[in-house]
Amino acid sequence: MFPVRGRLPESKYVRRAVGRSGMLYFVLILGTLFSLNAPAQQRSALTLAEAEDLALAAEPGQQAMRAKAAALEARAVTAGQLPDPKLRIGLNNFPIESGGFRTEGMTHAAIGLQQAFPAGKTRSIGMRQFGQLAAEMNQNAEARGRNVLTATRSAWLELYYWARARDLVSESRPIFDDLATVTRSLYSVGRKSQQDVLRAELELSRLQDRLIDIERQRSGAQAALGEWIGRDAARHVALKLPGWDQLPPLDALEDMLLQHPVLKAADAQIKARSEGVDLANERSRPGWALDLGYSYREGLLPTGEPRSDFISLGVTVDLPFFRKKSVDSTLSAALQERSAAMSAREQTARALRSQLAAEHARWRDLTRRLSLYQTRILGQSRDHAEASLLAYQSDRGDFADVMRASVDYLDTRIEHIRLQVERAQSYAVLANLGGLPR
Repeated sequence: MFPVRGRLPESKYVRRAVGRSGMLYFVLILGTLFSLNAPAQQRSALTLAEAEDLALAAEPGQQAMRAKAAALEARAVTAGQLPDPKLRIGLNNFPIESGGFRTEGMTHAAIGLQQAFPAGKTRSIGMRQFGQLAAEMNQNAEARGRNVLTATRSAWLELYYWARARDLVSESRPIFDDLATVTRSLYSVGRKSQQDVLRAELELSRLQDRLIDIERQRSGAQAALGEWIGRDAARHVALKLPGWDQLPPLDALEDMLLQHPVLKAADAQIKARSEGVDLANERSRPGWALDLGYSYREGLLPTGEPRSDFISLGVTVDLPFFRKKSVDSTLSAALQERSAAMSAREQTARALRSQLAAEHARWRDLTRRLSLYQTRILGQSRDHAEASLLAYQSDRGDFADVMRASVDYLDTRIEHIRLQVERAQSYAVLANLGGLPR
């Protein structure tokens, strides 16, 4: 018995074997063509869970948003504080023509303290407004985390697909080599035509071209994954897909969609704009300031008694007589900003609901297609290739049919992997929208 894979025997032995047992080689090829060899797991293979951890660890986009949120929280504390008091020191009513500090009764050294109080409840409103802006930024950071997780999953799955496609094509290459070799051997003894030999060699060339294109696609997928996990993308991916076979009903996902951080961020933005409206209203109220002073005098009164020191207390109040137009414009702008935030929130909610419905339908259809492949198409494609090879073996079929059936079986297996990957990518999108746990 001669081996089919690897180096084949010389043609004189082939002629002898063909003379003894007819199509012995095709029986051996038949057994080899449809054996599925599972690729060995690479050491230190990059699993999807590890890729997710690498992508989310110290992700710069999230860090930037968290830093902005912390800055807004700090500004909220500042907005709730009173303005810094002002210290006033002066020398009042000093004579410039004659005399000195003791000669004039109104001459005195003064020191004072002034504290301003902003209008109405602007401090507490401003503090709440910055708090809502900080909450919005924190929710945007959460949304960024979900998006990074989805992008990493999609990139890893794409790299997985091209790695598996390369493995399947590489596994099939020796089989097509054996077919071409046996066809040349049979042609040399007059059993087959030169056209069969040329067709076998053409398919080998096409297979080589396909491997080159697959490697190009794999390199692109690896670079896309590298955007999220860096140099670890150069590692071999683990040849195991996540078990994402179950999905909550669409109505349950729609309920969970309401808790999406993008919508929470939009709600926080609306609240911040509402605080801006309240702030504009409060600024129509007058602000005021308290001024407390102490004046020191020297010298004597005509009665010979020492001059008395002074204590001053004053209140300053804003007179908003000329700011009505400005206040009205500020309030109108704040109202328009709140209306814009509410419209943007509704637009975002509609877009998310539409995306959820479309993606759920896609996941359902991919699941049905996968079931069809696993229950019928894979087996039918394998049976068709077997029948074509057996017909050719008994001189009742065309070699072109054998090659077409063999290529179709390879394409069917690759398409089966593609469907698995696309359904997993669809699940990743739905997990983002519905907040499904990892």
